[in-house]
Amino acid sequence: MTTLEPDSGVALWRKVADSIERKIADGGYAAGEKLPGEVEIAQAHRVNRHTVRRALAALAERGLVRAERGSGTYVETSRIAYPLRSRTRFSEIVGAGGREPRGRLLAASREEATHELARQLDLAPGAPLIRIEGVRLADRAPICVGTTWCSADRFPDAGELYRRFGSMTKVLAQYGIGDYRRASTRITAAIADAGDAARLDLGIGRPVLIVEALDVDGEGRPLLAIRTRFAAERVEFVVETE
Repeated sequence: MTTLEPDSGVALWRKVADSIERKIADGGYAAGEKLPGEVEIAQAHRVNRHTVRRALAALAERGLVRAERGSGTYVETSRIAYPLRSRTRFSEIVGAGGREPRGRLLAASREEATHELARQLDLAPGAPLIRIEGVRLADRAPICVGTTWCSADRFPDAGELYRRFGSMTKVLAQYGIGDYRRASTRITAAIADAGDAARLDLGIGRPVLIVEALDVDGEGRPLLAIRTRFAAERVEFVVETE
């Protein structure tokens, strides 16, 4: 049992946070491991649950732990080295690091192409599009939330196929497109909005890296316009020249 001295001038919640951080650093809690529950931590440190919650919130703000709704609090895993190249495939990148890639459909809908999306996808303004919202995970950790647009005439069942496969590469394969490449990539940074923060299990005010991209087929015809928001504390982009 850890005993915290009350008269050292350091707030109790900070002492609890420091104790947990030391255990993470020493390997007592491994990356991806679930921490004990609030009651157990409170009893071990002889503090109340409010103190434990504040300590865990402070650790989450620093990117050391991640709270999953209805599940518990987990030690954050190390950042994924995420290469940006002409052929960028989430599943391959995550799988190469020994982690299990997963994709989950959040929503799929039809909408009309704005002038900007029409320009990117070489369509007429107002042309029908399929819009796909999805979240991608490595093991249990959500890495990014993405919005993808494609032609509804060319890929009419893209939303349902993504629901089934959780991969745009597999969706395109259903239409006979075995290979495609990244034609352009633009990266900016922002603070996660409430929706993305919830989907990525991020604290309010945490940063995201926004990747806006265009994928084309082997003949250079536009396939996908993409806007992906990555949890900045879980990835590091590696720009590769080919």
